[in-house]
Amino acid sequence: MKLVLVSLFCLAVLACKEAPKEMETKSKAPEIVTKIDDSKYPEALRKIFEAHGGLTAWKEKRTISFEIPKKDMTEKHTIDLFSRNEKIEMPGISMGSEGSDIWLLDEKDAYKGDAVFYHNLMFYFYAMPFVLADNGIQYGDTRPLEFEGKEYPGIRISYNEGVGLSSKDEYFIHYNPETYQMEWLGYTVTFRSGEKSDNIKWIRYNDWMDVEGLVLPRAITWHEYEGRTIKSPREPLNFENVTLSETIQAVDFFNKPEGATSVSSKK
Repeated sequence: MKLVLVSLFCLAVLACKEAPKEMETKSKAPEIVTKIDDSKYPEALRKIFEAHGGLTAWKEKRTISFEIPKKDMTEKHTIDLFSRNEKIEMPGISMGSEGSDIWLLDEKDAYKGDAVFYHNLMFYFYAMPFVLADNGIQYGDTRPLEFEGKEYPGIRISYNEGVGLSSKDEYFIHYNPETYQMEWLGYTVTFRSGEKSDNIKWIRYNDWMDVEGLVLPRAITWHEYEGRTIKSPREPLNFENVTLSETIQAVDFFNKPEGATSVSSKK
């Protein structure tokens, strides 16, 4: 009888010790999004969000991943949609972010790109138009974009000072006036110069797929251009094995791995 009582007492003590861990785990679960206040967005942008599955549905998701096949290898991108922590994996190389720290694991010194510039870059292009609901954005007017005899109305996107790595970047989203589906993205690059630019690069968004009820790109295509005159297309950039879920990655998934180094931009 004493042995039974001792055993029960030990189990009770262990249960009490484990309880805080359970509470800690639950506290890290994402908040459930029930309603989005979209009054701050232009009416046209609200219609664009709806045409792509709805901003509320997007905000309910926590993790996105996709693969980008290239000539000699495939990149896998995984992003936490709340923190924007990221991990990019390719053969022999991985890079990512853990808070404000951007890291690179490249034991053979094979990566010739700029890990800071590449941070969240493909995610930002892929997650259009939903990333245009981020905080710190200002919305303005821009004239329609013409292509093959059709006009695509647009919205100009600029950023508050200090937002992101390049707050002087500008984006121009152009949409189908009948369906409000996104058709074109214009953007400037000010990352290294820090100065505003009039050189707008153009990407066509005309190949979409359904991912968990949201309309996201299957492929995007950069075009040659002269100012706002769109010319011939380049090879499409494809996205494969896309997953979008409400599941949080393991706590240490985005942490800087052993052997990785924190990196700064290659100016």
